[in-house]
Amino acid sequence: MRCAKVVTDEEESLVARTRLVLVTVLFCSFGYSVEGPDGAAIFKRSCSVCHHPESGTRAPSPAVLQEMTREIILRALEEGKMKTQGSLLTQAEREAVAAYLAKPAAATSKQASNFCSSPTPWLENHPGWNGWSPSPTNSRFQPGAVAGLDRKNVPRLKLRWAFGFPAASSMNSQPTIFAGHVFVGSEEGTVYSLDARTGCIDWTFKATTSVRAAVVIDPVTRMALFGDLGANVYAVDAASGRLVWKTHVDSHPTARITGSPSLVGARVYVPVSSGEEGSAADPHYACCTFRGNVVALEVPTGKELWKAYTIPGKPLRIGANAVGAAIWGPSGASVWSPPTADLKRQAIYVGTGNSYSDPPSPYSDAVVAFDMGTGRMLWSRQLTARDRWNIGCVVKENTNCPPEPGDDVDFGSPPILSSRGDGRNLLVIGQKSGVVHALDPDRKGVVVWQTRIGHGGPLGGIEWGGGAGPELADWQDSKPEVGGGLFGLRIATGEKVWYAPPTKPACMKLPGCSAAQIAPVTVIADVVFSGSMDGHLRGYDARDGAVVWDFDTVREFKTVNGIEARGGSFNATGPTAVDGMLFVESGYGGIRGNALLAFSVDGE
Repeated sequence: MRCAKVVTDEEESLVARTRLVLVTVLFCSFGYSVEGPDGAAIFKRSCSVCHHPESGTRAPSPAVLQEMTREIILRALEEGKMKTQGSLLTQAEREAVAAYLAKPAAATSKQASNFCSSPTPWLENHPGWNGWSPSPTNSRFQPGAVAGLDRKNVPRLKLRWAFGFPAASSMNSQPTIFAGHVFVGSEEGTVYSLDARTGCIDWTFKATTSVRAAVVIDPVTRMALFGDLGANVYAVDAASGRLVWKTHVDSHPTARITGSPSLVGARVYVPVSSGEEGSAADPHYACCTFRGNVVALEVPTGKELWKAYTIPGKPLRIGANAVGAAIWGPSGASVWSPPTADLKRQAIYVGTGNSYSDPPSPYSDAVVAFDMGTGRMLWSRQLTARDRWNIGCVVKENTNCPPEPGDDVDFGSPPILSSRGDGRNLLVIGQKSGVVHALDPDRKGVVVWQTRIGHGGPLGGIEWGGGAGPELADWQDSKPEVGGGLFGLRIATGEKVWYAPPTKPACMKLPGCSAAQIAPVTVIADVVFSGSMDGHLRGYDARDGAVVWDFDTVREFKTVNGIEARGGSFNATGPTAVDGMLFVESGYGGIRGNALLAFSVDGE
């Protein structure tokens, strides 16, 4: 069966769901500087066009930005997602904006202090969850024997420990469990190795900027591999946190890594996305020149083996906009999520984002297949044509918006390589249009079935993807005024087997609360886990969708590291189930939070 998840929350769009305009940083358009380092004046003149609740840009509001730290905002302007805009400011002006927006230093100065008294043992052949999914098929399925959880004991799950992330208000890096350790990144760029049983810290490593994707562990070299929002890929010693190598995989100023790397043998495949469609809000910005891509690196050395673009041809200047800025294209087709590996066909599959500018690309809103060994494009199957869209389409001065733009209904989730039960495979992928598609990898992506499970649109549809068990798959849709929900679809046919409607949120008076189920699901033998924007993590019976466990994370938590922590919305990451424990991050756009939670049966 396959399960499918429905998300429904447009209010969430203002501060959450920021694959396109990521919530953890400023989304401003600094076309010019002001006189003197007056942070309030700089923000009002250059940022407020996007950073207010009614902007329609999904940029975080001033209230949300004021929950961030000075360090996070400044690093975003200098090294992270906003470095293009930040480069137009002087150092003093960047510091003034960060100081104006940031929460008081006294509220964020405390750091983690619970280092383990002795190194956590490296448990060979121990159950784990390595990266986005336990397997490179991106199924997000964990067999019951490995999960150590089932329909009988999931109702007895209780909190075992909580960990608070200092200087954070959004959780983006799904926890990886390997050899008895938890590996997780953070908003301010620190990567942690924790003891899975106790939450004590083995080591920390500071990346250049935010690490929002899951860490992947190579069992041969014992290296932890991950990317950051500066388009850097790192390999650190998984036992000590010592840097082994660092490779910059894309020179475009807006390039970033939002999807987890995929490990296959001695190679790691890295997805590259971009924040350029946000830059297009500035009418003077020459939109657009970025192309999504996948980079194959050699694990021991970080050497680039190949780089494959989702749009084969380089962008060309095709004209100028109303204020004289150049228009370039084709552009876009970012790869937001982890590549899917097909060992049988020696192929890598990715879902692509929308086009940013004219001319429309036939490779946007598509599933693209590359040769695993060479990077040669094998085939591409576009599922929505002419989806040209950027943030210029939702701001008042929409000079960079393409004529008759698309609906921004691209792919944020990866394809799932599934078996349909007769020895043949399907690639199943959910789209922001609210449709789940099944493609035949043996026939260059011919569509086998399509099932609509909910409302679609730039602020709706299927966001971060589903999970697949032996027969069912799990997907999502999002449209706030309608609510969320969970669907079970039969893999072979797309038939709707069951639907679990959303629970009315108890937190509706809180800004950002809704029933939308945007986060990726996790499937174990007979239970499906799904988090909601209302802060609840629920376990559903895989047979009929009945709720068997429900935990409200919107609360304060006493943490093992002494950092104040609060749970919030579930959005970009899902739970990981290993050896009788369930690990999940709580807090994102919508209801902010900074907690990593570890559950076990009876809390033992």
